[in-house]
Amino acid sequence: MKHNAFSTKILSTENKGKIQKSGVCGSKKGIFDLRAYLEIIYFCGMIRRGFLTLCAILATLAVFAQGDNTTASRGSRTVDTLDGLVLRTMTFDGSQVFGSNQAVFILEVQRSSGYSLRFAHEERRTPTSAMALKNGAAAAVNGSFFDMEQHFPICHLRIDGVDKGENTPGKDTVNRKYYQYGAICIEGDSVFIVKTDSSRRWEETLPFSNVMTAGPLLIKDHVRQPLRGDRTFVTKRHNRTALGILDSGDVLLVVADGRFRQAEGLTLFELQEFMETLGCRDAINLDGGGSTTLFLNAGGRRGVANHPSDNGRFDHYGERPVSNAIMVVKKQP
Repeated sequence: MKHNAFSTKILSTENKGKIQKSGVCGSKKGIFDLRAYLEIIYFCGMIRRGFLTLCAILATLAVFAQGDNTTASRGSRTVDTLDGLVLRTMTFDGSQVFGSNQAVFILEVQRSSGYSLRFAHEERRTPTSAMALKNGAAAAVNGSFFDMEQHFPICHLRIDGVDKGENTPGKDTVNRKYYQYGAICIEGDSVFIVKTDSSRRWEETLPFSNVMTAGPLLIKDHVRQPLRGDRTFVTKRHNRTALGILDSGDVLLVVADGRFRQAEGLTLFELQEFMETLGCRDAINLDGGGSTTLFLNAGGRRGVANHPSDNGRFDHYGERPVSNAIMVVKKQP
């Protein structure tokens, strides 16, 4: 079955350096200002199927806004400031969100934080934590998809102008796989998410020095993008990693644990709804499952924050070696 290609929409060279500064998410208090979220709900008309989800997450945001890091009777909400980065941890039980147990970690990288994003790649699969330490990163999440046996990326990957991987077509597609219909682009300290064309080497035309193809695209310009309900990759719950961009240009790196009783994981429909609720203007899915990892090396914390599932235990030691990752590094003076 051939996937319906998303329409092409590329940031022009003239506009690629411009960051949209308007919107309710640009508050100095950060993205989790309750007032801002109420405005988002009002203007986006989010009173629909996800009402209970919104209520649960807004309750969490209210706790954050008040600076209260206590544990609620059914679930916990914590916030940590790590040398300018903000880590928010949300834990829900089955009665609170999506009718399931969930553990979600949200790393907020504000444009004013003194950090920027970079891609990393190794010829042989390497844990995200090892790549982070090698590159002196303050934090990192796993990146895009790769070949487990051959180690190389199976999505287009360009780092500092050098191509490291190309799109590998699937059995039921001519040019690219379902999870190759979006891309993260980095130029300097600016991060963009773009829709891809259906041609296999479309990314080669992009003017950015750093490009990581992934997907599917979840949200573009505050609009939910189509997801295929005939793919178990979409409809079943798994560990998930995603990147979102707010109206302010701030970036969210989101990791949801999965495959455990304590954290069942998200479908892509649920992940899409969650990213929308966080106020993302644009959002994209990354590699997930056993690859899902958030590593921290800032604010006195050094280690894997989430619970990678490859060892089958709900601890911090089941990290899977991956081909590429997204680093959070200190900006160069």
